[in-house]
Amino acid sequence: MAEELFDLLIPPGVPRKMIYDVAEKYEVEVVSRPQRLAFANMDGDMRELLAFRGRREVVEEVQDYLLARLKEFIGE
Repeated sequence: MAEELFDLLIPPGVPRKMIYDVAEKYEVEVVSRPQRLAFANMDGDMRELLAFRGRREVVEEVQDYLLARLKEFIGE
């Protein structure tokens, strides 16, 4: 039985360098994933978004790491 993998969507606007850093530091794959948008004038539009795909515990670590890096980036 194949191991279950999870996706963490990468918010639009995340700097490429951060995406590369995560892909090198953690055991995740960067994938393209279609996602239906539900806000503003894009309600129902399908867009290809990037996501990190990996084991649950790794994806959870990536989420914490990426959030911390984004807070540093915006100066929070």
